[in-house]
Amino acid sequence: MGAITATVDGRPADIGHARQQCVLAALLVDVNAVVSVDELVDRVWGENPPQRATGTLHSYLTRLRRVDGVTIVRRAGGYSLLVEDPLAIDVNLFRSLVAQARGSDDPSVFERALALWRGEALAGLDSDWAVEERGRLARERLAAELDHTDLRLRLGQHAALVPELLARTAENPLDERAAGQLMLALYRAGRQAEALSRYQAVRTRLAEDLGTDPGPELRELHQRILTADPALAVATARRPVLVPRQLPAPPAWFAGRVIELTALSRALEFRDDTMPVATIWGTGGIGKTSLALRWAHQHVAEFPDGQLHVNLRGFDPTSEPVPPSVAVRAFLDALGVAASAVPTDLDGQAALYRSLLADRRMLVVLDNAADSAQVGPLLPGSPTCAVIVTSRDRLAGLVTNHGARPLAVGLLDDDAAGLLLGNRVGAARLAAEPAAVSELLAFCAGFPLALSLVAGRAQTRPDLPLSTLAAELRDAATRLGVLDEDDPGAGVTAVLSCSHKALTAEQARVFALLGLSPGPDISLGAAAALAGLPVAPVGRVLRGLERLSLIHQEVPGRWRMHDLVRLFAVSQVSDVDREPALRRLTAFYVHSGQNAEKALDAFYQEVEFVELPPDCQPDTPADGTAWFNAEIPCLLAVQQLAVELGWHDVVWQVAWNTATHCYRLGLHHDNLAFWETALTSVSHVDTKTAAVIHRLAGRAYSRVQRFPESLDQLQIALGLVDRERDPVNLCRTEQAIALVYKRLQEWQPALDHQLEALEAARRTGEPLWEGEALTLVGTFAARLGRHEWGRQCCEEALAVFREHNDVEDQADATDVLGLIAAMTGDHATAVRHHTRALDLYRQIGNNTVIGGTLADLARAHLALGQLDQARDAFQQSIAVFERQARHAEADVVRQELAALADGLVPTQRR
Repeated sequence: MGAITATVDGRPADIGHARQQCVLAALLVDVNAVVSVDELVDRVWGENPPQRATGTLHSYLTRLRRVDGVTIVRRAGGYSLLVEDPLAIDVNLFRSLVAQARGSDDPSVFERALALWRGEALAGLDSDWAVEERGRLARERLAAELDHTDLRLRLGQHAALVPELLARTAENPLDERAAGQLMLALYRAGRQAEALSRYQAVRTRLAEDLGTDPGPELRELHQRILTADPALAVATARRPVLVPRQLPAPPAWFAGRVIELTALSRALEFRDDTMPVATIWGTGGIGKTSLALRWAHQHVAEFPDGQLHVNLRGFDPTSEPVPPSVAVRAFLDALGVAASAVPTDLDGQAALYRSLLADRRMLVVLDNAADSAQVGPLLPGSPTCAVIVTSRDRLAGLVTNHGARPLAVGLLDDDAAGLLLGNRVGAARLAAEPAAVSELLAFCAGFPLALSLVAGRAQTRPDLPLSTLAAELRDAATRLGVLDEDDPGAGVTAVLSCSHKALTAEQARVFALLGLSPGPDISLGAAAALAGLPVAPVGRVLRGLERLSLIHQEVPGRWRMHDLVRLFAVSQVSDVDREPALRRLTAFYVHSGQNAEKALDAFYQEVEFVELPPDCQPDTPADGTAWFNAEIPCLLAVQQLAVELGWHDVVWQVAWNTATHCYRLGLHHDNLAFWETALTSVSHVDTKTAAVIHRLAGRAYSRVQRFPESLDQLQIALGLVDRERDPVNLCRTEQAIALVYKRLQEWQPALDHQLEALEAARRTGEPLWEGEALTLVGTFAARLGRHEWGRQCCEEALAVFREHNDVEDQADATDVLGLIAAMTGDHATAVRHHTRALDLYRQIGNNTVIGGTLADLARAHLALGQLDQARDAFQQSIAVFERQARHAEADVVRQELAALADGLVPTQRR
């Protein structure tokens, strides 16, 4: 409200030239909200932006970010200037004080607001937007001055006002309200004739300039002055209205939640003559009350008629929920209603309460509500009031029936959690033990109550190293007990016990069992298996638990539970339920994985899986890839759980089911994790199964280019295979060894082992395995220069695959035929084969080999002089390899692409 300035710790900050100041002003007027880039450009330059307006804008923003105390962040669609306290900006403080003053009889509040003006608003800025904003702010200032004058006139300060009003009417000769104030001041000062003369002057000026007469209010005032209306005398002092200020103190420690505070402001905007109601919901200890009180204290000036607050104790460890009649009666007491005037029934009390709040600008905070029924009678009926309700329940009834706007409160992010801990413990103490701080933040996992308990423990033990506190929390089995030690009645267990008390017996049992699930989330089918119940009733239970904020969905159909809530849930599991539930869960994942692998339409080898309990129904997905994509983290966790429980068949069978999916999507590190874990079970399974585990572990090592470990595992597997009686595993193991030598480009040993695999494949009687072996024999023969033999092998294999509609192996054989064509100089045929192979690989979602095929396609295009096609294929190949973290292979292709860019044509790779 003057020139644009900024101060940091009382010292002026350099915010640059006028155009840069305009950028700052354009963000300040919408502080903590997103301003789009287009809007910023329009506000700074109007209809004539420079050619590189966006670049210039970014330059100004970069410079402003360097100013101490200025926090500008990039958001979706634009930029936000963030401040912890919006009242640090003079225009916001002005509006807050004016709103407070308009509900007060104290003129000093207006005086504080008007004293903030330092001259013309946005002085020195000349954009169209700045000019328009300057005019709008000037009108706000004038309106405040006029309201201030009205108040002083009511207080009898008319004599002192005459000089001010003479100056104001001279500046605004057509303002009828200012003219009326001057006329009234003159009349009350005994200058009736002068007051009437002022009316005639205004009337003449309006007629000359606007061709109109004064409005009805000014004409009425003129008539009343003519008749010396007694009512124009100074009114007697009014009896002060009781203004309740019931808000508890703001939270002593608060961090983050900028997005939530902004969302709450939007939810509580006054619009369409509708009372704004915001519901804040989330699990116990997540910070709902702190958020509500933080917002309420930041906006207290917007509710000059008072603020009401009640703790409804919907989820309280020591008390039952407060009946609505008790809460209403407390509000009536706060509003000054005598006990004898309070109706005896709830409907009458609620009606009186609504009447008293009608047309008053008040904030009502209903904290810790049990449900919508408890809240209903406590809602005002006036659109001038605003209501905040906090609850662990989602309060769907308020949303449906009262138009409440729901706001979910989640975990603090790492920055906010660190700030909250640092504010309480001290930045120096945190900086001294960064490793311990990282552990503490991980154990609390963004849960505000846990962070507060840890901080309190550290504050009350200033000599205790944070590493010692971290060590106390390291054991998950005792973590809740440690957090609860200092104040058991307010610890995590006590808070969660309140939610648990509200559950039905069925909900409590399922909630407890959910804590046993080792994965980051759980599907409906898995939860039903864990509980040993049909899907439909378990779905209802999950929705009930979600309504009470004990679990939540980040992805539709998958439920998550905070780590500390999980520890509490596990503590509620009965001994009789634990092992059967885990048996059902692990069997669910094994058999669901089997069904998903079948859905991938890959060659399927029969395995005798663990027994499926009768009260466990596995998933039967139509889209195996989608099922594995959702479940891979859970499968890794279930496999580790099976290791801990000594259920060794589960361990390797989980890995077995995931192999095809991981191969096709290039998830080679996940695949290795599964098979390295499976290796822990080899001493607990039969010899044939141990050979399979070693073989597939060897294949997993080779796919991440750890070839020595790969060959070690494959040689162990080969030594365990019964060469006479088990041609299947002999074939697969010899072939796996050949593929390692292929990656090492040692073609003769690759061919030798593949010929052994081919001989074993023919003994199995399985034509697809024989076809696979033939494709690889053809590959290695061609690499050794025996191109015709290689082509014959691949064409023979391709005929087998087509006969059996084996798309994946068709792709492999076609791809090798492309290589052979390129080796023999037939690059057009090579392009045709590689293109067909890519189509087939993409049809089945096999991404592992696409990078190499794209590179081979690029080389064939290059040999034909088709440089644009070659460049495009090389770029696609590099992108595929990088996505799969196959950086060495990406670098090879990148060198070829660079040579192409330099105008060099690489030699054909052999």
